[in-house]
Amino acid sequence: MSLNPTHDPSLTSWVASANQPGTDFPIQNLPFAVLRRKGSSDDYRPAVAIGDVALDLVALKETGLTSDRFNVFVPGRLNAFMAQGRDAWSAVRAELSELLSAQHGQTDELAACLIPLSDVEYDLPADIVDYTDFYTSIHHATNIGRLFRPDN
Repeated sequence: MSLNPTHDPSLTSWVASANQPGTDFPIQNLPFAVLRRKGSSDDYRPAVAIGDVALDLVALKETGLTSDRFNVFVPGRLNAFMAQGRDAWSAVRAELSELLSAQHGQTDELAACLIPLSDVEYDLPADIVDYTDFYTSIHHATNIGRLFRPDN
């Protein structure tokens, strides 16, 4: 698997905290989450972390700065986005990377979509609809048995 340009180590962001050494969320790592402001009764919303802030994807969509691919981001879970598959995920990530890049630059509309990570609470990112029990494999069961009962 080859990496796309969103993973270029030389990329920087206009979000200053994303450029700090040791940050968990540089522009090359934009993890998705479902969150809301702490103590709020608002609906949970999809977001991505960058630096020490989260970019609210519903608010971002409402700015008109994004493509139609962002129409999938509505308050609630990420299931609809997850169902779109790898090509859609990559396209959204590329668009986010471009908007958050130092080359694009900060705008008032983008800055208004940011929430400090210290001010958010999280929910499950997806509705869990299936369950897989990995322990049903004879190989796994045998190996676990050896770990816990090495003399047997």
